[in-house]
Amino acid sequence: MTEESTAAGAEAPATDPQFAIQRIYLKDLSFETPQGPSVFTKQWQPKVNQDLSTKSSKIEDGIFEVGLRLTITVTSDDETIYLVEVEQAGLFTIQGFEDQQLTQVLNTTCPNLLFPYAREAIDNILSKGSFPPLMIPPINFDALFASAVQQAAAKAESEGEGEGESQETKH
Repeated sequence: MTEESTAAGAEAPATDPQFAIQRIYLKDLSFETPQGPSVFTKQWQPKVNQDLSTKSSKIEDGIFEVGLRLTITVTSDDETIYLVEVEQAGLFTIQGFEDQQLTQVLNTTCPNLLFPYAREAIDNILSKGSFPPLMIPPINFDALFASAVQQAAAKAESEGEGEGESQETKH
């Protein structure tokens, strides 16, 4: 009787949804100042362009890598002052979720955890490049995901297709 209740108790947690961070790491970093030192001798009115994308891949059963790529381009008078690109990544244990829930976790929860690290990496590299810090505002990944789902549904409806799934999301 004890063996039966132990076996039943051991099976129950395996079906419960599980989420854990295994590791968060900087996967890629690029920083460019195309004008070199002449940029520091000019007065400039910066225009900031931010590009954001996420991608995920299954490493093995229940282990996923999620990458958040953030590209910041600062220009003035059609000249690039600097460009910084960061890909912050993480390994996550994710088990026991339905497909739709898994997609949402990969596109919202994981990027939400990675974003502060990417923002810190950008601020650090700008400081080393002798530029003022860039106050990147928080990003609502839940709203971006909901918008992407709506756009995909509208596109599928207009094309007359069923469902389509993408591993990479651009925002």
